[in-house]
Amino acid sequence: MNAMLTRHLGRVEYAATWKAMRSFTDGRDSDTVDEIWLLEHPPVFTLGQAGRPEHLRNPQAIPVIQTDRGGQVTYHGPGQLVAYVLLDLNRRGIGVRGLVEILEGAVIALASEAGIPAAAKKEAPGVYVEGRKLAALGLRVRKGCCYHGLSLNVKMDLEPFARIDPCGYPGLGVTQLHDLGVAWGMREVATRLAGHLVSGLEKKG
Repeated sequence: MNAMLTRHLGRVEYAATWKAMRSFTDGRDSDTVDEIWLLEHPPVFTLGQAGRPEHLRNPQAIPVIQTDRGGQVTYHGPGQLVAYVLLDLNRRGIGVRGLVEILEGAVIALASEAGIPAAAKKEAPGVYVEGRKLAALGLRVRKGCCYHGLSLNVKMDLEPFARIDPCGYPGLGVTQLHDLGVAWGMREVATRLAGHLVSGLEKKG
């Protein structure tokens, strides 16, 4: 079994977290313990490597950051749980597709605990409830190690999603645990999600 360290980091600026992820990954060696970072970000739009400016329709005062994750445009803000996975995929014997399935599976398992039928879509990575996006994914793999991860809407202001084409899909609806009747606080959601992530990684690794 590969060791794993989980960190609850509170609310952290996106740019500082992104820099820390890259620094962690660049400084890894064969003995570095994998980590999961659980946190929230202040309001920010991020453009992934496939992101196109036309999908960012009306950002207004919310900052926009071009980042190195896969995927297109998304929004992060208070009340959204972000889980960054900093893993040595080669050591764990996990490919990118397998990791995507683990991330999606963790959110689906968490939703199932709350009695919510959630599902993934092969053509559009993420987790959906009745066609609305509950969680978004974006990863970066460098020299067999990954960073970035997933964002799960818990109890947040969803209005900024109306200013973008989420993940590049015009008109894509979004949802959150609170609107689906889940009353868990952020810490409980984070703890549950981390448990499912670790379990999924142990099964695959």
